[in-house]
Amino acid sequence: MNTSTALSRWVIFVLALGAGFSVAAIYYAQPLLPLIGQDLTLSLTGIGLVPTLTQAGYALGILFLLPLGDRFDRRTLILLKSISLAVLLLACSFSGQLHSLLLISLLMGMAATMAQDIVPAAAILAPEGKQGKTVGTVMTGLLLGILLSRTISGLVGEAFGWREMYQLAAISIAMITMVMWKMLPRFAVNSTLSYPSLMISMAKLWRCYPALRRAALAQGFLSIAFSAFWSTLAVMLSEHYHMGSAVAGAFGIAGAAGALAAPLAGHLADKVGGEKVTQLGALLVTLSFALMFLLPVLPVQGQWILIALSAVGFDLGLQSSLVAHQNLVYNLEPQARGRLNALLFTLVFIGMALGSVLGTQVYALANWQGVVGLATVSGVIALMIRLTGKPAMGRATTA
Repeated sequence: MNTSTALSRWVIFVLALGAGFSVAAIYYAQPLLPLIGQDLTLSLTGIGLVPTLTQAGYALGILFLLPLGDRFDRRTLILLKSISLAVLLLACSFSGQLHSLLLISLLMGMAATMAQDIVPAAAILAPEGKQGKTVGTVMTGLLLGILLSRTISGLVGEAFGWREMYQLAAISIAMITMVMWKMLPRFAVNSTLSYPSLMISMAKLWRCYPALRRAALAQGFLSIAFSAFWSTLAVMLSEHYHMGSAVAGAFGIAGAAGALAAPLAGHLADKVGGEKVTQLGALLVTLSFALMFLLPVLPVQGQWILIALSAVGFDLGLQSSLVAHQNLVYNLEPQARGRLNALLFTLVFIGMALGSVLGTQVYALANWQGVVGLATVSGVIALMIRLTGKPAMGRATTA
């Protein structure tokens, strides 16, 4: 019994690492944007397309590839995607023009969806009655990957260059791939549907579950706020404070403090229900961004502190809301977790992509206060979605 428990914890730890390393691939670029722009002589609009295409690729991969987790062994899918991701990261480091960089960024985003194959796998491996806590633990790895990727890429980019950062990222994926190949068990196939039937069943799931639609839309608007902030932070710090990519990445450490609350959010969702957690999370995101309207009246050091505190607050709110939304969605129809996860995260990363493009455009038009306004309004909309409607309830299976 003890050996089995230890093994389960070790496998969950490996899944958390795999999720973190893979999802980090789509965020390495953000602190590196000024360096990439200088190297390839890109405009602000051109630079903004890099994270936009990566996140759009992630959304496309979630929508069209993630449902395969209900049809095929998740272990095989995870390993195939991880190999592809390592190759694409290496190819990115050799990009010499915008068009090739954008194409690789799109494909990289699609391959990085292995992180979203890993999360349902963790739910399957979770001990009885501890699904929320287990998913929260793996989500901690994923969310730390999102946030600390900026810190690491900022430091490495400033010290060695943006190309070297992508080469190191390729090595990290190759290493975790070898570990997962040996450690992951094979997963049972939950559906015999053909690929077209899987996609049609996703439309049925979307229609059948109002709770799924509310969860996806609310998390999507929170993602717009999140992505608008992180996609423009490096440029803002460079223009207003003359700070390099390392400092921009360092703000990811502040956000990582919020990610550490993911297991607690999952545990709380197990105890009091995901509805309350999502409402509190959306409220915290909104208030954290609204506080940044005070930046103009503060001295420079006070501005830095407020930005860091706001990053802690909105990351805590966003991650808590995300874990609670996943628990709500997974419980709707356990045998369709791959498709439910695909629908939830398609909206999440559509929000991420919109946040990147809207954030850069709003920054160009209305500076940093415009970005803060965009993020705050997005948080308010998410909160209103969570405060309306009926609690999530499961229903009969669709496939």
